[in-house]
Amino acid sequence: MRLTASSIREGAWFVAQCLEIDVASQGASLEEALANLKEALELHLEDRPAPEPLPSPIIAHVDVSAS
Repeated sequence: MRLTASSIREGAWFVAQCLEIDVASQGASLEEALANLKEALELHLEDRPAPEPLPSPIIAHVDVSAS
């Protein structure tokens, strides 16, 4: 199953969140945060039926002006 992760840096930590399933994790590096997210997702799905496949979200930047 391929899922999509969104990652941000919060202070000294990287936070990774799955966009299709409400699961998140963190790590000291982006690689660690993604590895921790993978583990958290596998544990989350361990005793549950696989969810219906969702279409991959479209991620895009939006530039706005603030006055």
